[in-house]
Amino acid sequence: MLEIKSLNVHYGVIHALKDASLTVNKGEIVTLIGANGAGKTTTLRTISGLNKATSGQILLEGKDITTISAPKRVEMNLSQVPEGRRIFPAMTIVENLEMGAYLRKDKANIKKDMEHVYELFPILGKRKKQTAGTLSGGEQQMLAMGRALMSRPKILLLDEPSMGLAPLLVREIFDIIKNINNEGTTILLVEQNAKMALSIAHRAYVIETGSIVMSGTGEELSKSDEIKKAYLGGE
Repeated sequence: MLEIKSLNVHYGVIHALKDASLTVNKGEIVTLIGANGAGKTTTLRTISGLNKATSGQILLEGKDITTISAPKRVEMNLSQVPEGRRIFPAMTIVENLEMGAYLRKDKANIKKDMEHVYELFPILGKRKKQTAGTLSGGEQQMLAMGRALMSRPKILLLDEPSMGLAPLLVREIFDIIKNINNEGTTILLVEQNAKMALSIAHRAYVIETGSIVMSGTGEELSKSDEIKKAYLGGE
């Protein structure tokens, strides 16, 4: 469904992504793990069109999207939940969700999808008129995910969904990610909590200083001594 081929990205003189290649097949959860500054967020931002590739290719369902605009990629059913949530704090939960559907014209289905978001995240349904900036960190993460789902993505990019959340909430967020995937949405997950990410991933890639250095199933990488030492606290 999604393929990046020999992707290079520069920030001025900094070579942030170096010939990075990865594939996400339809129906999979694929995770990208790595240390801070390794290039994880750059990878997602380049796939979603927020960063420009210096060279290489991004293919979505076989179509080359490397040079098309970010809004056009959303139209092509690719959506991203950004690092740090980036909700609209002065707007209500309902208004934030409506922003996720800004490209859509099918009002009846928008309403249905909003109800489905409330099924996935019941707390949002209970507080739908509440201003988003007054929500807790976990609730804001749920809102950011719900907003992305309102565009009906075929593939969802998740950037550090567990960042800053308490362990119980982290488990809840990862259970919801699995549910979203089980309903048919393909997921590319960037996550520093490597243990949790690998536990739900069908496949995984490891990125170091802008280069993909290892790949395998989630289970294979979670059992790798090298990965245990570098990312799982030597467990």
